[in-house]
Amino acid sequence: MSSPATSTEREKVVSKLPGWLRQNLKIRAAQHGIEIQTAVEQGIRDWCSLASATAHVDTASADSFSTFLPPGQWEEFRQITTDRRVSLIQGLAQSVNLWLDSNPAPETERPEITRRIVVCNQKGGVGKTAITAGLGEALAEDSDTLHPVRIAKALTKALRASDTHETEEQTEDPLDIENLPGPGQRVLLIDFDPQCHLTNQLGATPLPMNGDSLTNHMAGDPKGDLRDLIVSVDNETFHDRLHLLPACTDAFLLDVRLSAVRAREAALERALAPLEGEYDVVIVDCPPSLGISMDAAAYYGRRRDGEKPGQSGTLIVVQAEDSSVDAYDLLTTQIDDLRSDLQVDIDYLGIVVNLYDSRRGYIATSSLQGWVDIKDPRVVGLIGDLKEQKEAVRVKKPLLSYAPKSEQAVGMRAMAREVS
Repeated sequence: MSSPATSTEREKVVSKLPGWLRQNLKIRAAQHGIEIQTAVEQGIRDWCSLASATAHVDTASADSFSTFLPPGQWEEFRQITTDRRVSLIQGLAQSVNLWLDSNPAPETERPEITRRIVVCNQKGGVGKTAITAGLGEALAEDSDTLHPVRIAKALTKALRASDTHETEEQTEDPLDIENLPGPGQRVLLIDFDPQCHLTNQLGATPLPMNGDSLTNHMAGDPKGDLRDLIVSVDNETFHDRLHLLPACTDAFLLDVRLSAVRAREAALERALAPLEGEYDVVIVDCPPSLGISMDAAAYYGRRRDGEKPGQSGTLIVVQAEDSSVDAYDLLTTQIDDLRSDLQVDIDYLGIVVNLYDSRRGYIATSSLQGWVDIKDPRVVGLIGDLKEQKEAVRVKKPLLSYAPKSEQAVGMRAMAREVS
């Protein structure tokens, strides 16, 4: 049956499709960035232009499916199904299947130069580790699966909430959320902090003091191949796309050991360069330090020859409170000095305001406004202070597999797309 659609020049049609075929259609349309109704229209048009029906499609357990088509297309389609002696449901299933065959899933784009994202702030406790993990998880999510992503600016919503003294939950609009395919990128997380927070949070084991480590490779005293230290994170969710180089507590000695190394600013790059070809992006979780190790991390994120601005660089994690401002000033001064001294371009990828809660009042809301007012770097993420992240840490699981539909997970995906 069909009925006029009041909001468009199309007509609504109702039929049936098997659940598996409807889900494949939904995912593939999202991968190509088109509406489902457009895909169905194209599929029906192409099916009708064939000389005969295509291969039979199993329509067992088909249930209700509706879409909007150009006026007259459904009636023409109905007549052709009659001529070909197939049911409307079978004809529609063949049309959708034809569109899927004609529009295969696009391949994941691979960067010519591996992106390097340095997550930093010399102030401890701002949540650099959670942002590092969440960003990596969001970039590694399956491209053949749809994940909820906040499309409307979460920051705008939070500012509206602060102006009206409402909570974020009170201002939430379901239209802000859209289901999109994951980026499907190959991601390497580097735990560069001797406290081993990233390693522990993702359920891995810190490297032993008497073995090999990233510190040894940076200091020019490797004991093996760095690849042998890498572990895969939650293969069931990320299908071997998300890897971790665990930390070792010997990193407490890194600044001392680097002081005797020639061209020490490039020590991290020399250590990681052999691994980069296997990944689309490398994300470094930095320690709360302004020492030599931070110089090496910032230098690693510098813009390389042939690399576009904003592909690699530093991502600064802050909170909406006053002490983060002082830490931010110290960090940016160090990075700017490094830029000047070494004559390199180190891009700021943005600011992430973490652990935000507008209910904390004027300090939180005014501090958030202060971060927004900076403009360059701009705020690229606003992550709420909610229980799911703490629970994920407690059970040592990635947030995006532990609570994939949580507000924090949705925010991590939005942040990943802003940084990309």
